[in-house]
Amino acid sequence: MNHAHRSLQDLAGVSRQLRLAREQAEALAKAQAEARAARERERNLFALSIGKVMPLRARNEVSFQEPHPEPLPLQLELDEQNVLREAMSDEFDVSTLLDVDDQLSFRRPGIGLDVTRKLRGGHWSIQRQLDLHGLRSDEAREALGQFIRLSHRTGVRCVRIVHGKGLGSPGRTPVLKGKVQRWLVQKKEVLAFVQARPAEGGAGALVVLLQPGKRRLF
Repeated sequence: MNHAHRSLQDLAGVSRQLRLAREQAEALAKAQAEARAARERERNLFALSIGKVMPLRARNEVSFQEPHPEPLPLQLELDEQNVLREAMSDEFDVSTLLDVDDQLSFRRPGIGLDVTRKLRGGHWSIQRQLDLHGLRSDEAREALGQFIRLSHRTGVRCVRIVHGKGLGSPGRTPVLKGKVQRWLVQKKEVLAFVQARPAEGGAGALVVLLQPGKRRLF
């Protein structure tokens, strides 16, 4: 009897364990189903709130994303500045390159006398001007180099360089005038230059003719 009683107790325990396991499985399945239903309701909340929607046929969208700026060619600018300093020497002898006339005009080899004659007569309109008054020698040299380079790059043909008559210099000698002549002769963009007409500055300025160049913004 005792053995049979223990067997019934064991069977009852196993039955309870199976029932608990089944109940736990059912509860888990119910919880998972409720979670899926809740997620589905959240996904459909917008559609359930406003009803059926129709997609637009065309997407009229405008992008406000600004393009990334191009990198600045800093090294190129530094190289060009170094070239400017090295290419225009104060020791350059221009005496053999200037035409021996009362105005000491210049024309590059291969350029005829008619070019300087036309330049002196105003055949080309002056498009830009650089005034070097008040600048130190090194400042004037750098300003002149950049001015000639940018003028040529933007397609300018004729410019005026105002260097002054040197009346305020020691000894009242036009020191800057001679330096400007030396610097211009060393610039490959320069074809010719002449002393300006009296109405355009006379002995205190030069009118310069530049090589033709492709017009660019920078």
